[in-house]
Amino acid sequence: MTRSGLKCVLVTGGVGFIGSAVVRRLCETTSARVVTLDRLTYAATPEALGQWRNDPRHRLVQADICDEEAVRALLWDERPDAVLHLAAETHVDRSIDSPRAFLDTNVVGTHVVLEEVTRYWHGLTGEARIDFRLVHVSTDEVFGSLEEGTLPVTEDAPYRPRSPYAATKASADHLVRAWHHTYGLPGIVTNCGNNFGPWQFPEKLIPVVTVRALAGEPVPIYGSGRQIRDWIHVDDHAAGILAALTQGRPGATYLLGARNEQPNMEVAVLVCEILDTLRPRPGSPPRRVLLTSVADRPGHDLRYAIDPGLAENELGWSAPRDFASALRDTVAWYLDHQEWVRDKLERVGGYRRIGLGVTL
Repeated sequence: MTRSGLKCVLVTGGVGFIGSAVVRRLCETTSARVVTLDRLTYAATPEALGQWRNDPRHRLVQADICDEEAVRALLWDERPDAVLHLAAETHVDRSIDSPRAFLDTNVVGTHVVLEEVTRYWHGLTGEARIDFRLVHVSTDEVFGSLEEGTLPVTEDAPYRPRSPYAATKASADHLVRAWHHTYGLPGIVTNCGNNFGPWQFPEKLIPVVTVRALAGEPVPIYGSGRQIRDWIHVDDHAAGILAALTQGRPGATYLLGARNEQPNMEVAVLVCEILDTLRPRPGSPPRRVLLTSVADRPGHDLRYAIDPGLAENELGWSAPRDFASALRDTVAWYLDHQEWVRDKLERVGGYRRIGLGVTL
């Protein structure tokens, strides 16, 4: 399949942080119709779709991936030649507080998608059946925690999930592979590191630090803050997902990373330094003094790191953005969208912990 050959793509979770970046890229770089299926939960951001939100080439359908009839009807109504499955509950803190929602969406929902997509795919004929693809988007957290100094994981690394979130994503990954090997479904799995960029819901590290430090409030950091994550800009990740769709092998797994390991504390310090430059406070101490260690999260993994070599060599993809400049652009974006941040936090005010144990 070539990128120009895409006629219609169904994206589950296409109004989320990563999903909306995928939808934007599909609309910008292909001539395909894009159909977004999204439950429009607290983390959904229709504004992130930009000009494509109401474009004739894009259709947004509010539905739950656990709703078999809704998924089945959408597949047969739109007849996509590819499905990108991103719909998921993703926040580790929430999975610790409420694991059932993660089981429902990430495991049961993925099962429903696989069942209905397989039924749909069996009904296709000729080139439509040969060219069809399903790409399941997952996380590096399924591989568990790595010791410092060890090599990044590759596609054949064993799974060792250690949080309810990671366990449900690992389950979904295994389901996709099982449907490929048992039923022949042309599925592909991608695993990625920590994403950052515009429109990320303010419960993750970078927007949380930005929001709290900008307000001059203490910024809680779990434990020592030495937890290492493999950071990638969301637009680079979106490009990798489409490369897996158009160039990937059915049954394959691709790790999409930027070779950019950074400790949480160092990322938080960088955010504070960027804020000091963009929004100086004459006479006040540097914002890094606001970073405050708090009790660590249960089961907090020390380090994630993935080797993107297979994706780079086989898909012709890489993550080109420089972390420092992309982080500065991201912080600047949040400074320019403070009203959006406030609106998001007000809507979800009933939730106590907005990332890093922060109460907002």
